[in-house]
Amino acid sequence: MPSSSASRPPETRAVPAPKLAERYRGIRSFSERLCAPLETEDFVVQSMPDVSPTRWHLAHTTWFFETFVLSPAKESYSPFHPDFSYLFNSYYEQVGAQFPRPRRGLLTRPTVREVMAYRAHVDEQMSRVLDDPDRTSRFHTVIDTGLHHEQQHQELMLTDIKHVFSCNPLGPQYCPPPASTDQETTTMGWRAFDEGLREIGHAGTSFCYDNERPQHRVFVPAFEIATRLVTNGEFAEFIADDGYARPELWLSDGWHTVQRESWESPLYWERRADGWWHHTLFGRCPIAAAEPVCHLSYFEADAYARWVGARLPTEAEWETATNAAESLESANCVDDGRFHPRAAVVAQPDAITQMYGDVWEWTASPYTPYPGFEPLAGALGEYNGKFMCNQHVLRGGSCATSRTHIRASYRNFFPPAARWQFSGLRLARQP
Repeated sequence: MPSSSASRPPETRAVPAPKLAERYRGIRSFSERLCAPLETEDFVVQSMPDVSPTRWHLAHTTWFFETFVLSPAKESYSPFHPDFSYLFNSYYEQVGAQFPRPRRGLLTRPTVREVMAYRAHVDEQMSRVLDDPDRTSRFHTVIDTGLHHEQQHQELMLTDIKHVFSCNPLGPQYCPPPASTDQETTTMGWRAFDEGLREIGHAGTSFCYDNERPQHRVFVPAFEIATRLVTNGEFAEFIADDGYARPELWLSDGWHTVQRESWESPLYWERRADGWWHHTLFGRCPIAAAEPVCHLSYFEADAYARWVGARLPTEAEWETATNAAESLESANCVDDGRFHPRAAVVAQPDAITQMYGDVWEWTASPYTPYPGFEPLAGALGEYNGKFMCNQHVLRGGSCATSRTHIRASYRNFFPPAARWQFSGLRLARQP
């Protein structure tokens, strides 16, 4: 169990207590609002090992505050249930053993009602910590980390329930479809950047994860980056040109994955007599050609880029390009309630759009530590650092990410074969 001083990243400024308490209430209640469309039966299903039941997400995010804040902050605190630390610990080896992830869907207890009671209990205890300036100051960084952690799991709840519903022949809807937004595909332009030394990573005193630090200089050769994301219509042309059957387009591990998994299209795509359809959070519907292609693995994104004679950007290139991108305020995020990527809007020829929201963008960069990286002390150091192997970096957030959770330096990461996340691609090339 880390102490609050050991778990505080350098140069991180304390969030004022009233604002932190307000954020706590808002983020915790948003998790439960996201569950409003679900029936009780929906909370407990695990459709594959990477998916967790919605009930587990609600309990795990609560366990985080109980374990890393309440237990060390309150000497007399007793856990809500003696076995919840085993059931809802994800991967923190220094905290204790964990119930096997692939078996989370086998548990019918605790019930959804009991998990909601657990949340209410911890929230009530947390309110006492947040009302105490001394304890809030002592644990502010851990609490802030827990809130961003919960926002990550809000995105996972949507991602996972989408997969759960996709396995149901009834094609359940999570939410009604948005108003029709049929648009023509905008022309893909290219924005050029000169070579130079760039400052990459997080600087300043606002919140970030430890893997975003330290800010450091990187020499970035001249490059060009696409002004928008690759669309469904463009990826359909790759499929039509036998893209999934041409080994020369694929990395070796990617080609073996295509063969082993019998991939012929992105996840959730289905070929029907009248064209391509896909499963969405508002049910099954025809794909819209102008919308960003979504639910791609790194392998598929890389193969498509090679097919068009381009490549994926490095994360240093991607972060450099954010200096010329549209603002975060215009992003399509979970706050907007659309829950689906949207087509690029018409902009100036060299304006960079869709950098934030819509889909996470695969980069060419492996997930490795920045020079001088130091993980947090104690168990919270397991949050990011121990996964810096066999993963690739994604940037930018998605339509399931909260706007207050996105920033230019954010480094998401997944194994190259993962595609159940809202992940797509943007192209880059040499000038």
